[in-house]
Amino acid sequence: MTEAVIIGVGLHPFGRFPGKPAMDMGADAVRLALADAGVTWPRIQGGYVGSFEVANPDAIVGKLGLTGVPLRGVFNGCATAGTAVALAARAIETGEHDLTIAIGLDKHPRGAFAADPSVAGIPSWYGQTGLFLTTHFFGMKINRYMHDHGISHETLARVASKNFRNAAGNEKAWRRTPLTPEEILASPVLNYPLRQYMYCGPDEGAAALVLCRADQAHKYTSTPVRVRSTSLRSRRLGAFEVQSPSFPVGEPVESPTVDAAREAYERAGIGPEDVDVAQLQDTDAGSEIIHMAENGLCKDGEQERLIAEGATEIGGRLPVNTDGGLLGNGEPIGASGLRQIHEIVLQLRGTAGPRQIPGTPRVGYTHLYGAPGVSAVTILST
Repeated sequence: MTEAVIIGVGLHPFGRFPGKPAMDMGADAVRLALADAGVTWPRIQGGYVGSFEVANPDAIVGKLGLTGVPLRGVFNGCATAGTAVALAARAIETGEHDLTIAIGLDKHPRGAFAADPSVAGIPSWYGQTGLFLTTHFFGMKINRYMHDHGISHETLARVASKNFRNAAGNEKAWRRTPLTPEEILASPVLNYPLRQYMYCGPDEGAAALVLCRADQAHKYTSTPVRVRSTSLRSRRLGAFEVQSPSFPVGEPVESPTVDAAREAYERAGIGPEDVDVAQLQDTDAGSEIIHMAENGLCKDGEQERLIAEGATEIGGRLPVNTDGGLLGNGEPIGASGLRQIHEIVLQLRGTAGPRQIPGTPRVGYTHLYGAPGVSAVTILST
């Protein structure tokens, strides 16, 4: 099977851009990715574009050029971008195309994500109890995890503080004001134990990746990044996940993140010990903590010590969310996972500027998680 590599990345800033449609942000991100790859739009042979708010994101061809390119719309909740890049890579691996693109774009209104539970196949009572509000679910989940594994409120605050500090060094991040753990702990409780500055927020932005056959990468770049594996898994019966209308009784069932991570490591021939830098879904500070263990990067409960020691800082043993993560960038759903990959590509190239990790990173890891209990993992390497 032919190997796929990333040869170009583009990122529109994340934040709020009144009057600018998501489609225009997406077109800007695509142009940046094409310029980075040194190719023009007419050379793209196929692609995948994801969005939550835009009904027909494939209409972006009207902004880029009507070349007849097959551009397919995809959606998998918060894992949408993971699906887009997986399919763009698969089209190369199977020989369907030599040059593909993955695009993500979104423009969310202010406030937490909300909808009628019926759109997710969930009874109305689930929404009436408040559980369909994701902030409620994530508060419940980390509260239980803290009890079971000895995680402190201070550790939640340290995670959030780290991500805002990292975002301060990222000119394309949304929330770039550093906050101390003490300031975060002093902010209002929204859903116990999570406070105001421990949650990410829906916002606006776009990102794009250009991929090609590995044996043709030399035509475009001297620093291709290999797509070693992609994996997407949905929840299993008995798992307590976002938008699960029941709580498991008896032995716990592993999260789809555990399943996706295990499959991705196996496909890549890479283990957690090989990961040099990671991007983990931090819908809230607690999610980053949980996902460290679920992705195999530590054992349950070890996060308390690792975070206190600075292991997940830019200069630590395992830097996590070096660009600020979702806490610093917000979450335009269609683009969020491609923003993660954009950061990993910069880190593996050694071009991440003030947030570049030390040494010569060779393996990067990205992880997405969200409704309705779905997780996507992508492993990249030099």
